[in-house]
Amino acid sequence: MGFKSYLPLLKLRISCLITFSAIVGAVAGTTNGMSWDNMGLLIIVTMLASASAGTFNHYFDKDIDCLMGRTKKRPLTSPEFGSPEKALYLAIFLMVTSLGISYFTLNLMVTIHLFIGAFVYVILYTVWLKRRSWANIIIGGLAGSFAVMAGGASASPELCFAPVVLAVFMFFWTPSHFWAFAIVHKEEYRKASVPMLPVVVGDKKAALYILVNTVLLFISSLIPSYLGYLGGFYLTVALVTGLYFIFKNIQLLINPTRELAWANFKVSMFYLAAVFSAVIFDMSL
Repeated sequence: MGFKSYLPLLKLRISCLITFSAIVGAVAGTTNGMSWDNMGLLIIVTMLASASAGTFNHYFDKDIDCLMGRTKKRPLTSPEFGSPEKALYLAIFLMVTSLGISYFTLNLMVTIHLFIGAFVYVILYTVWLKRRSWANIIIGGLAGSFAVMAGGASASPELCFAPVVLAVFMFFWTPSHFWAFAIVHKEEYRKASVPMLPVVVGDKKAALYILVNTVLLFISSLIPSYLGYLGGFYLTVALVTGLYFIFKNIQLLINPTRELAWANFKVSMFYLAAVFSAVIFDMSL
């Protein structure tokens, strides 16, 4: 097995998203100028921690991954990969490396937030809640929030309110994003006996849950401007993109099809990217 065989374990797209969230947290928490050395280290440790969590996820989900079409080609579902324990050892190595670097080069608070974020995703979400409760992704969404907090701690180890507010935004974003995805893949989750929200309550009610959650998400996006942390550019982006996301949610509620659910999923990605990019741009003004 070559190096390329291990890359899918790292969930690099999710790792990049989590790392971007940490960068936004660092920018929001900066009060005395950006330390580019710290930013580089933050990117490294966050990527390592997220890749570790992704690898743990592959290891613990290997029995259900082979049951779903979108995951049946993951590395640990193939006998060619060999012993699954190789993935477990890689996950432990990546996590220890991440926490060690963050502790000795950044600070204890960054290390704590990275660890808690990984713990939430691996233990609370993957191992405990994913197969037991439709609320799994609500708790699992805290993993992204702790990435934002880790970024904030890299800039300001003391509690800084701006990253906290953005962490709340990230917390509300995850269910709206993932429940739309779950509508698209509902039958696969049903086949694997994973109680994602649409499997438990149906597409129509899941669409209502998404809309209610997105309204809370939208409100949370306005708090940084209301408190004076961010200015007019951020507020404009948050208003326009947030209202558009709500509009797409309403379309889904009226007609809960897989096509509209997929459109909502893609809009959620655009919304997060737009709002977080607006944070960076507004802070640079």
